[in-house]
Amino acid sequence: MSSKRTAFATLLGVAALALFADPVMAQGYDSTTEELIRSLNTQLLYMAIPITVLVEGILIYTVWKYRNNDDPKPTKENRRLEISWTIATALVLLVVGYASYGVMANEYVSNAEGAYEPSEEAVEVEVVGQKYLWNFNYEGENVSATGTLVLPEGQNVYLNITSTDWLHAFHVPELGLKQDALPGQHNMIKTKITETGTYQLYCAEYCGVGHSKMLGEVEVVSQQEYQDWLDDQQGNSSS
Repeated sequence: MSSKRTAFATLLGVAALALFADPVMAQGYDSTTEELIRSLNTQLLYMAIPITVLVEGILIYTVWKYRNNDDPKPTKENRRLEISWTIATALVLLVVGYASYGVMANEYVSNAEGAYEPSEEAVEVEVVGQKYLWNFNYEGENVSATGTLVLPEGQNVYLNITSTDWLHAFHVPELGLKQDALPGQHNMIKTKITETGTYQLYCAEYCGVGHSKMLGEVEVVSQQEYQDWLDDQQGNSSS
């Protein structure tokens, strides 16, 4: 194959990889955050596999072909080939950057300061970590809970993460949620949970001898069940 054909085939292959770079919302995820992150990982894997096979194939072929060459000579300069693989590498990086930016800049993934403006319908919860438990304060509802975070399905949720005493980290792997809990500082998470169920909450930052026991649950219920739960909690607190 000539150098021109090699260059063309390489560029064509990179262009095909770009088809995977546009984020596609797959089915079967439990939250919008998890959906975005795992979809990106899958797209990057689809791009990495053919590149890895190509590079390793060339390496194995070269080692096998020249295994008995006892007098190796420097390869001749091939400017077209060098330009081709330089352009191909740049295009691959551009495709990866485009795909990653589309996800990392998304409001359900980004933790940029000032990126959150909760609507009236959104649920806001202050999540407070302390040795060795999690407290949850529901903004505007006069409701607090410990250990279990109850949230509605299909509604925007804003979690305001902080700590009272030490470094902690709020982590719910099945929902794709993770954020540091720092004393005197609030870090926000925005998400929308799309499946009801109970999800394990961990502290992902070593915080002392009781770190392994600093567990909790995120219980996701229907919006009606969530409202009933709030009414019940408010009734208990007023009695």
